[in-house]
Amino acid sequence: MSADGTAGWVEAPADDWADAMVASLSAGGIDHLFFTSGSEIGFYQEAIAKAKAKGHNNPIRLITVPLEHVSLNAALGYAAVSGRPAATAAHVDCGTQHYGGAIHTAWRSGLPVVITSGYPPTAYAGTMHGARDEGGHIWMQEGYDQNGIMRSYTKWNHRLVWQDNPGLVMSRAIQVARTEPAGPVYVNVAKELVVLPLREPRFPTADQLGIPRPTALDPEVAHEIAEKLVKAKSPFVVVGWSGRNPATVPALVELCEMLGIGVVDAVQRGYLCFPMRHPLAQMGPALNGADVVLVLEAEVPWVPTRNAPPPDAYVAAIAQDPIKMRVPQYEFTANVRAAADPLLAIRSITAAAKGMLKADDKARIAARSKALAEGSKKWIAAAEKEAMDHAKDTPMHPMWVSYQLSKLIDDNCIVIDETLRTPRVREFMPCSRPGSYFSNPGSSGGWSPGAALGAKIAAPDRDVIAVTGDGFYMFGTPAPAIWAAKHHNAPFMAVVYTNRSYSTGTTRVGEMYQGGYAAKSGFVGGYFDPPIDFAKEAEAAGAYGETVRDPADVLPALKRGLEQIRSGKPAVISMWLQRLVDGK
Repeated sequence: MSADGTAGWVEAPADDWADAMVASLSAGGIDHLFFTSGSEIGFYQEAIAKAKAKGHNNPIRLITVPLEHVSLNAALGYAAVSGRPAATAAHVDCGTQHYGGAIHTAWRSGLPVVITSGYPPTAYAGTMHGARDEGGHIWMQEGYDQNGIMRSYTKWNHRLVWQDNPGLVMSRAIQVARTEPAGPVYVNVAKELVVLPLREPRFPTADQLGIPRPTALDPEVAHEIAEKLVKAKSPFVVVGWSGRNPATVPALVELCEMLGIGVVDAVQRGYLCFPMRHPLAQMGPALNGADVVLVLEAEVPWVPTRNAPPPDAYVAAIAQDPIKMRVPQYEFTANVRAAADPLLAIRSITAAAKGMLKADDKARIAARSKALAEGSKKWIAAAEKEAMDHAKDTPMHPMWVSYQLSKLIDDNCIVIDETLRTPRVREFMPCSRPGSYFSNPGSSGGWSPGAALGAKIAAPDRDVIAVTGDGFYMFGTPAPAIWAAKHHNAPFMAVVYTNRSYSTGTTRVGEMYQGGYAAKSGFVGGYFDPPIDFAKEAEAAGAYGETVRDPADVLPALKRGLEQIRSGKPAVISMWLQRLVDGK
């Protein structure tokens, strides 16, 4: 080690700050930058093009996306599917604000994303290259605290200053983003800094700074949980985010099959954590009869007034952040809360349980597994029958569309699900391959168009299908996402449940004010009928578009859309459904 502690640091093939920043991002494992143009972030274009022209290792691919909200959601989709960090770039305060609700989604996602933006120059006009001599807009774009826009929704934020080592700062950003619980970080840089010559071309990579290794579950805690599960009469696992690591899926299958444990989704779920059609996967209310519950990486495991376990049930909650420090108020109780990597925790509990099983345990477990499988089979059959009962409804019933969509899904598909409870999409999905299903990790609508774009870029050989209601689809400003999908040869299919209704402004208002004035007046503010013609909007953006009104044509239309994306063209299939509440 050198006297100043810099031995082994990377020496960037760089002339200026911009080169060093790009070199640091690349060295930290970032290979895609989702970019929305701005005058002071053009340094990314120059530095990335220079690195490519000079043959530098691991050049970053710049992905042009014409709107920041779509860009950040695309970075999230890319990180979720690829398992690698991603980065974005936006224009000063205006572009940062255009990230919009995607900032919330990034904060709740558990995904490592480096969000960057420019900052207006502060150097006096004429004193240096890039100073305040470009135009009047510079004064309009300087805020008192641009980082404050992001501070409540990021793990770490920094504004680059003259004294910084830019390569080190970007490595630090990646280190923080990748450290569990992973999440977004924010860096901004003033225009005049990026063209400064480097004083120090060396910097440590994120890996040299050190990414903490996964945390194992305490052996005594693993033994306690295993013992409770082995002796339980009605044990369940609640899952939400554990499937972010695909390796947890087969590990959890092994544990649950060994002990006959039913598996249910948390209220908020982001990833496929357990095969959806596995006999132990339970769809209906189940926790109200549980005596032992293992909660794995679940932000909201259940709604307290609905499907909660009994007060005397034993609850063990395991997560990277078991007390959910990103949530101000958190009233869920547990007998045990443990900070541990889900995969290591599952393996530890499995190993402990294997040494406890006796012959009578195995017989009891076999009987319970059989009962759970029969219950799952009945639930699926009942849902399919309910869908079939609506096979000829016009306007179409959402369950019929979901049932038909399920026939199209295979292990090559990645489903991006942004539907709410009405279409019951989750109940029909046959997804079993780890990394084949993702749902909005937050509560800001409009995630799916961008996420589907990022997912397709991460997995170009797989069919990506985004499923969303028309309200959220409009929130997602889909035209820029479709344009980018066409431009970057990353076609996805969007299936839009067009019910011309906001559930928040119809169903939820009706539940809150039963028989109230809003209901009597026809839920003014809850409907947007007639809607945008999503098929024509798709065509204008370079995609295939189709509106389906005949229930008999649902599956054929979906197959036509699939053919289109496999031939390289994005597709939007708008399903004309009954309006919420009034059914028109």
